[in-house]
Amino acid sequence: MLKNYLILLIFCFGISNFMNAQTVSGTVLDDSSQPLPGVTVVVKGTTTGAVSDFDGNFSISASNGDVLVFSYVGFNTQEVTVSGSRVNITMKAGVALDEIILVGNRAKPRTILDSPVPVDNISVAELRSTGQPTVDKMLTYKVPSFNSTNQTISDATAHFDPADLRGLGPSRTLVLVNGKRKNQSALVYINDTPGKGEVGVDLKSIPAAAIERIEVLRDGASAQYGSDAIAGVINMVLKRDVEYTTVNVATGITTEGDGFTFSADVNTALKAGDNGEYINLTFAYYEQEETNRAGTPGEDVLFGVLADDPTWGSWLSANPDLGMTVGQPEIKKLDAFFNAGIPFKNGKGEFYTFGGVTYRTGKSFALYRVPYWIPDTFNLLHEAGTTYQGFQPTFETKILDNNFTVGAKWEMHGFNVDLSGTHGRNAVDYEVNNSINLDLGASSPTSFDVGAYTFSNTLANLDISRSFDQVNIAFGAEIKSERFTAEAGEPDSYFGGGVQSFPGLQPSNAVRATRDNYGVYADLEWEPTEEFLIGGAIRYEDFSDFGDNTSWKINARYKLGDNQGAIRASLSTGFRAPSLHQIYLSNIQTLVSGGTVSNQGTFSNVDPIIREGLGVPQLTAETSNNISAGITYKPVPNLSLSVDFYNVTVDDRVLFTGEIGFDGDAGTTNPVEQILLDNSITSLKFFVNAVNTKTTGVDVVVNYRNIELGNGTLAATLAANFNETKIEGQIDTPQLLAANGYEIFNRKEQSRIISARPKSKILLGLDYNINKFNFFLNNTYFGEVTWQHATDPSKDQTFSGKIITDLVINYEISNKFSIYASANNLLNVYPDVIDTKGDVVTDLGGRFKYPWEVNQFGFNGTVLNGGITFKF
Repeated sequence: MLKNYLILLIFCFGISNFMNAQTVSGTVLDDSSQPLPGVTVVVKGTTTGAVSDFDGNFSISASNGDVLVFSYVGFNTQEVTVSGSRVNITMKAGVALDEIILVGNRAKPRTILDSPVPVDNISVAELRSTGQPTVDKMLTYKVPSFNSTNQTISDATAHFDPADLRGLGPSRTLVLVNGKRKNQSALVYINDTPGKGEVGVDLKSIPAAAIERIEVLRDGASAQYGSDAIAGVINMVLKRDVEYTTVNVATGITTEGDGFTFSADVNTALKAGDNGEYINLTFAYYEQEETNRAGTPGEDVLFGVLADDPTWGSWLSANPDLGMTVGQPEIKKLDAFFNAGIPFKNGKGEFYTFGGVTYRTGKSFALYRVPYWIPDTFNLLHEAGTTYQGFQPTFETKILDNNFTVGAKWEMHGFNVDLSGTHGRNAVDYEVNNSINLDLGASSPTSFDVGAYTFSNTLANLDISRSFDQVNIAFGAEIKSERFTAEAGEPDSYFGGGVQSFPGLQPSNAVRATRDNYGVYADLEWEPTEEFLIGGAIRYEDFSDFGDNTSWKINARYKLGDNQGAIRASLSTGFRAPSLHQIYLSNIQTLVSGGTVSNQGTFSNVDPIIREGLGVPQLTAETSNNISAGITYKPVPNLSLSVDFYNVTVDDRVLFTGEIGFDGDAGTTNPVEQILLDNSITSLKFFVNAVNTKTTGVDVVVNYRNIELGNGTLAATLAANFNETKIEGQIDTPQLLAANGYEIFNRKEQSRIISARPKSKILLGLDYNINKFNFFLNNTYFGEVTWQHATDPSKDQTFSGKIITDLVINYEISNKFSIYASANNLLNVYPDVIDTKGDVVTDLGGRFKYPWEVNQFGFNGTVLNGGITFKF
């Protein structure tokens, strides 16, 4: 009943009341009287905004008496009261505390200084200064608490690259586009990589060319935004008004001669009228070729075939890497994005719409099927009469991600109202090529459709806010519908033992799962003095499958000196609903299981075999408690610093269990072993709420800008994150499994939570401008990570911390044409080499040289890039 009332309320607010306004235009200059593009202009106390174009010009709908707030990275924020249709302003250089941010506050935009919670505000120029090709990698080298690295030999995970914030896993970061929830990907990361068992947002699905800036809220925000916002929120703000069309073309290659990349993008704006209308369009293309950093053991101890083997010794000599390809996958990607708005009723209202579509194909590689492991009896993968060399199956994907929002915002009776609808969908289709199904004999194909996954959500949002003299209020509602599907592969892909590398999804794995939820929230802030602010928020959500949750948040801020800094703190609870993927996913994979390479089964949480046969309970929500406290300070105009402490506890965390297999007792068959025998697998896995964790960390950011050095100016940034995650208490093992002596989450699986990502990460960035040159020198320290052996602590390995140095040189030939060259990982640094300590499974018999189950920064080595930017 309440849900129906919410629907009625949302649509009733479609009737509006409007006030008089005018189009205010002007020019923004820097303190050397040069036009300043990209300046954010916001009507204070509202979400109405604009951005200055390449010539510093802007236009915005505002009334006489309204206050315009101008902010830009590296300049002090300024406020001007409207008293006509023309406003010209000169921005003064400063530091980042005055930048306007939208995320983290439902009532009104705030500056970083005013915010009671820590927020990073990163412009697209800062993102590109990393020299990285995709948004997820740009953030890795710009935000210390954010991590994402290339994955390898991990099926579809290699095409997505799990990303996380503050060491809390991919599932616990909410991603927004223009403040609206972005759909998750269709994939669960079920391979042996960081983020195993979790679901995240496909961050490769948004091109950097479409982004104006990214706001990263480093604080729990479930009480404001709902599920998933335990670690924080990433808000990607799309470009609006741009005066010039911008074209970027770039290419790169590793110093090993592989991993070639090429990218091209164009961003433009169409003039739709003279009353503040905007239509921004982005088109982008990106491709990358594979890299290979496989080990070269020269013998295969995994299968007991040594270098002097009389039958296979010559093959090993010719293939010391055992035929492996270990590195980044091939990718080809196309993007099309838009962001548009049309004012109405003299500019006090706006119809808006934005979204985009990304289509991406990829090819990664499975374990090489050496000739003494898998035969090709019927000459399907080699010509008759030639020597059989084995084969390496390829895992190929077609990924389609689309997101679309339409809405309207207006002022009604003094309240700011925002009504919107959003639909997002991510789909991934799988193929296995260059492989065979042994059970089909001579009739086996060599290319297989092995199935597909999709995930989509549809949302309706109503957000209402108002600012009074000392009080800011916000409240609203959200209705959301989610859908997860799994499509079976072709019969040949799962017949018998299935195709080598990834047996296809079977009809029993196919699923159509849906759920609905609604949420309501309220947000209140009180500023009794200019210095002191205290606020709170509460949100109630109800899900159709597992139940409901109420989350709350309290925060406060006290300004120091003459707006020189602030002390801030927050206390909140949060939650994360188990994803539909985690509830309904089931499949069979070919992995290292039972001490060898064999088939392993994943059973869904609703499968009677799991629920009734093993006594695994229904998945329910994770809950969290978040405490943060910090200080931000600007002792002099060009220097700012901030330090923020956080402590996050997560209870009932959803786990993807370790391998549960045969217990080695040949005399009896326990219930688990009977399931394995019935399904022709050597081990099984499932999802379960089973662990509590505590994450403690500190974020440090220091910015020093406008340092005169020779004939140029230098800006320096030092940013760091230090964190530690611990498992609290015992793993909650279902009773039947515990009674039969099973451990569902062994030491190796635990290390993916507590030590797979660096516990420390430090960034030192130098930006030097002189004449037409711009030099960026970035040094990133990735702290140590530890891989834990499943049962034997003496075989654990800690991979030492490393410093990655990136150099980017940009030369501005004219104000419309520039070129750049860069070297990522300039000093060709690699992770430590794997030390097996006698366990051949650790590196799969030498096939892997560098760690992949725990990860710091990948292992491509030095990458050289070059590109051009043209504006017209």
